Amino acid sequence: MKYRSESEQDTYNIALELGQKAEKGHVYCLVGDLGVGKTLFAKGFAKGLGIDDHITSPTFTIVNEYSVGACTFNHLDVYRIGSLDEMDEIGYEEYFYGEHITLVEWADLIRDIIPIDATWIELTKDLEQGFDYREIIISTKSVEL
Repeated sequence: MKYRSESEQDTYNIALELGQKAEKGHVYCLVGDLGVGKTLFAKGFAKGLGIDDHITSPTFTIVNEYSVGACTFNHLDVYRIGSLDEMDEIGYEEYFYGEHITLVEWADLIRDIIPIDATWIELTKDLEQGFDYREIIISTKSVEL
């Protein structure tokens, strides 16, 4: 699916809708350049899950966990991960293969360990379309950047 976002609110709403449809036990992978809106997308996604907590990017903590009814929403930011060994150290398999909902920012950096059935969300800017314009592509195929 391809979406056009003309504003931050559009991006948030697209994420909110995806969050409302999110499935327990599934991994959602966010990719895109710095400043493209990955954390804003994560906020909308979390709201779609019914989470009212203040959502921040776990850039330095790697993982933030939030309760969602009977399961957990895991929000990972792997920008600062230096190797796949570091993912082993944080116990990534629990996040990727447990009965959770997991959203990974910068997932392309750890592509080799992402579950094959993950949903990929690519956010890109096109300044010719305007400063706030984003194209959002949601697919089940790994994005090659």
